[in-house]
Amino acid sequence: MSPASQNSSNVNLLSSFASLLGVLGIFLYFIGWIYRWAYFGFFEVEITTLNLPVESFLLVPIQVILGNLWIFIRTIIVIIITVFLIQFTLWLIRSPNASILPSTSKSSISKFTQKLHGFWLLKSLRSFAQLFPLPFRHEIVIISWILVALFWLARWQGTADAYRDAVNNTSTRPIVTLVSPSDKMALGRNPDDLLTNPPLKNSRIIGDVDRFKQIFGRETNDITNPEQPIVWRLLIENNNWVYLFPAMPPGAKDNQRPPVLVINTGDGKVQLLILSRPKIR
Repeated sequence: MSPASQNSSNVNLLSSFASLLGVLGIFLYFIGWIYRWAYFGFFEVEITTLNLPVESFLLVPIQVILGNLWIFIRTIIVIIITVFLIQFTLWLIRSPNASILPSTSKSSISKFTQKLHGFWLLKSLRSFAQLFPLPFRHEIVIISWILVALFWLARWQGTADAYRDAVNNTSTRPIVTLVSPSDKMALGRNPDDLLTNPPLKNSRIIGDVDRFKQIFGRETNDITNPEQPIVWRLLIENNNWVYLFPAMPPGAKDNQRPPVLVINTGDGKVQLLILSRPKIR
């Protein structure tokens, strides 16, 4: 092999490796974004309101794919199903005269297969696929199914981890103590007199009054009742905003959500928000 051809091979190899890393980085970022979207969405927090570093989204996929043995097994199962769906989709959009079977086996195609290829919806799908060049057509199918698989893997794990952290007994979120001047928040207790409700004369409220009343009087931790403990935990601290929530008791339903208190620790005018899911009837 001449030096010129060897250099050309090395360049092609490096170019393919760089392209692979670029695609892998996109997939990892996609997994991380969907995971955090599902995780914080469980607590009714929009991920777009959080200023999270980009590199953190590239680390989250480790939890989604290799979190534990069951997560890894589930990932392998999803990969197998995804490969099957890709092959099946490519077969559906392929011309009925171009069988993936060897020529010696073409005569064994069943009548059901012929009817399936003649179905009007598949004809329309095949006609639409013919608008794209053959390599690009296959790439669209492969990437589409991969993104669908990654979306559901990340969403399942994000929701599962959020529910785990929302329940007190399994939560990995830290227990929090927030101390604030009395004129900054309507909620909160005087450490010297925990039994007296704070005055609300100068406070104003917009929104769900019942939700406010449910939290009012429950601002401090209380584990005397193990079936209904009050344990405040920190969800995240971001851009002078602190997100707190009372952890749910054991046995909470999957569709239950804890209210989230969003407290501004800076000098902004808005000092307190209560985020909660609408009641499910």
